[in-house]
Amino acid sequence: MTDLNVKPADTTIAEVRRSRTSGIDRALQILDFLQKVERPATAYEIARHTGAPLSTIYVIVDDLVEKDLLGRQESGLIWLGPRLYHYGLTYARSVDLLTIATEEMHELAAASGETIQICGRDADHMVVLAMAEGSDHFQVTSRVGTRSPLNWTASGRLLVGHLPEPERRALFERCATASPTGRAETDVNVLAASSRAALEQGLSIQAGESDFSVACIAAPIRDTQGACCATISIVVPDIKVRQKDPDLIALVKASARRIESRLGWRPGRA
Repeated sequence: MTDLNVKPADTTIAEVRRSRTSGIDRALQILDFLQKVERPATAYEIARHTGAPLSTIYVIVDDLVEKDLLGRQESGLIWLGPRLYHYGLTYARSVDLLTIATEEMHELAAASGETIQICGRDADHMVVLAMAEGSDHFQVTSRVGTRSPLNWTASGRLLVGHLPEPERRALFERCATASPTGRAETDVNVLAASSRAALEQGLSIQAGESDFSVACIAAPIRDTQGACCATISIVVPDIKVRQKDPDLIALVKASARRIESRLGWRPGRA
């Protein structure tokens, strides 16, 4: 006897939708993996990381390569494709915060002669969103796209300073790790307190915690609610942190204030 409540067409549409979602999820897993490792990878590596059958990865990779979302090198290694770059440029142009912060970043680089970075938060990491080199061309290892654990950097602490204390503690318990120099703070209590204090002071400084002899002087870019949406920072040799000509601390704090003002985020804040 036929069940009149069954709708074959609807069932087929649902199955297609589930299949399509699964394919999108797999594609995102591939892209996320390549972003995480920051290097080309083999299809086998991708399959092992995502837990997908190798045959499935081959099919999805071929499709993404055909659409320029991925690129396949002569060696067979898979890497991000040029279409993603164009998407990124279009998105970046639409983000007022990044546009204005980038303009101020170049002004600060010219005024200070030092390397300037705009940084944001990606889950448990700080990520470099934009960078301008100063006239002395001091070389830093953290280029655009570099991700670092939040507890390693001055910017990382500022980016979570506005969170409620229980959330800050839980975050640092989860993500605080030792740095290559062994000098990054890992104590959850210290990190939770210092991140809040740094945001309230509008300044965070770290020296030699993530890289030997390298210091970072960071100021928060806060929205109307006081949340730190991004940071602007000066990266210098650690011997320059307290110099007064030019006064790097004053310069970076002034730049952050100008960004907030241009975005209309400063009314009522000293």
